[in-house]
Amino acid sequence: MGDFVSDVQKIRERARAKMEEGAVTQGYRADRKRVIEVLNQALATEIVCTLRYRRHFYAAKGISSESVKEEFWQHAQEEQEHADRIAERINQLGGEPDFNPEGLVTRSHSEYVEGGDLGSMIREDLVAERIAIESYSEIIRWLGEDDPTTRKLMEEVLEKEEEHANDMADLLARISPH
Repeated sequence: MGDFVSDVQKIRERARAKMEEGAVTQGYRADRKRVIEVLNQALATEIVCTLRYRRHFYAAKGISSESVKEEFWQHAQEEQEHADRIAERINQLGGEPDFNPEGLVTRSHSEYVEGGDLGSMIREDLVAERIAIESYSEIIRWLGEDDPTTRKLMEEVLEKEEEHANDMADLLARISPH
């Protein structure tokens, strides 16, 4: 590894040149428009997951439901937090977060499946988490070094989605051991 050399004067000039672009500088290497599109899909995914978990929280019934409901509620809150962080990143990139409910499920990678009983709700949440894990892993690989901030955000969201999947798998094993 060679010496770190930076032309500070040129960096200062570039920083002043396009101030209206906010956080996006000349050093940004990704296709910003495409990154915003992909992030809006992730945003839709998180919103759909939030809504599904909230629905499951309110619909859960039965002897095992109280502890499961707590998990559904916690996950709904965390999915909403992911949505907010993704929306903020879209904003930082100069895009507009797409919260339009029309087409939300179409933009989402995961599906909105209500599930009839506690077991089916947990299974649907586990499937959705597994979809998010695979999708977000692909996004992270795609971003590579071209947008390290968005990659880091998606890595943090992915870590939480893996935790959610593990939680759902544990709950499923608890309520329907085979």
